[in-house]
Amino acid sequence: MKRRLFCKILLVVVAVFSLLALSGVLFAQGRSEDAFERVIEIQEKNSHRLMAIEGVEGTGTGLGQSGRPAIKVFTAEPGVAGIPQELDGVPVQTVVTGKFYALKKPPWAGGPGGGEEEEPTDPTDRFPRPVPIGVSTGNEGECSAGTIGCRVTDGADVYALSNNHVFALEDTASIPSLVLQPGRFDVVPQCVIDPLDSIGTLFDYEPIAFDGSPNTIDAAIALSDESWLDKATPSDGYGTPKSTIATAYVNQRVQKYGRTTRLTKGQVWATNVEMDVIYSSGTAHFVDQIMVVDMSGGFILSGDSGSLLVSDGRGKSKGQPVGLLFAGDEAGIFGLANRIDLVLDRFNVTIDGK
Repeated sequence: MKRRLFCKILLVVVAVFSLLALSGVLFAQGRSEDAFERVIEIQEKNSHRLMAIEGVEGTGTGLGQSGRPAIKVFTAEPGVAGIPQELDGVPVQTVVTGKFYALKKPPWAGGPGGGEEEEPTDPTDRFPRPVPIGVSTGNEGECSAGTIGCRVTDGADVYALSNNHVFALEDTASIPSLVLQPGRFDVVPQCVIDPLDSIGTLFDYEPIAFDGSPNTIDAAIALSDESWLDKATPSDGYGTPKSTIATAYVNQRVQKYGRTTRLTKGQVWATNVEMDVIYSSGTAHFVDQIMVVDMSGGFILSGDSGSLLVSDGRGKSKGQPVGLLFAGDEAGIFGLANRIDLVLDRFNVTIDGK
């Protein structure tokens, strides 16, 4: 009898301590979220003034050297003067990233990528239909190449998702112009148009403002078909993305598959990023972006524009889409992505995944 009573008391004690531990974790998480929200508020209040400093390209919220939430200031080069060490009690960390560019393979770059290579899964090759995601694509109106991000659906039709500057050529392509796989930059002979390369037609895009007004997405969709477009990457990629999306957070492990660098992995470096991005049409100002870092370089390079950013954790969260990549620095260390929820909401579609 006494033994049963002791066991019951022990179970109650264990349960109480478990609840206390859980509440402590939730409390810590809540405080962490509150801390980030406060830093974001201060970042947004001061971002315009910070970006007015010559050499400052953008700002964001991440973790400082102390591991505490901090305002990050991104500069084109070292030694930019006039950046404060803290704002309203929040530490400010300066990070030299260089300038950011929309990373479509441009008409003036080098020679063709795939086509002449023997590797059958080279993302620059022409793939049998239905084509995988993460491979070369482009609009018939320009000899260039970007990346098919993923397949999306509105419940009736399926669409290829990529950037405006890949599918809509920075607002200049007509609807419904042909969307090709591979992009014209990657065909042999280079730049020819073969109607048989079509995987759909431009259906809709969000215009890019080049007048200083804030942009939140660089995205476009092309009406396609399940017989033309598959929903998984080539075999050396991450596979099929999840249909359920996730919110990016600082230090989150992420990955992408793209036309130029294939499968690469990195970490979310900052959220709520405000950044000026250079296009062939001019400079566009973006807000509420995700910045990813891979210090080894080569996370995202020219031609990877349009790649889908997905989580790289373990368990059910692995493969959840978090962003649509569209820009990066010249070295490929830093990548910039739109929030995937804003992209999907704009076109009223969902990820056609698993």
